[in-house]
Amino acid sequence: MNLEILTPEKKLYSGEVYGVQMPGISGSFEVLEKHAPLVSALKAGRVKVLKDKQSHVAFFDITGGFVEVLNNKVTLLAEGATIVE
Repeated sequence: MNLEILTPEKKLYSGEVYGVQMPGISGSFEVLEKHAPLVSALKAGRVKVLKDKQSHVAFFDITGGFVEVLNNKVTLLAEGATIVE
């Protein structure tokens, strides 16, 4: 599944991933490969990117935004985001 994390300033992440966990306004949720189409608002919090089935992960802190899941592609539009080292 392809993931893109975008802010108004730049593209923070683009690549193939196993899954992504996000802070939805009603609670955290996870999207895996072949997920049904979805559009959701996101609150401020941490996004966990599962790069593969092992333990390779990346974290991003976002200040809110939206996510769209369509045709095995996840597009996360964040108002603001930073990579957590």
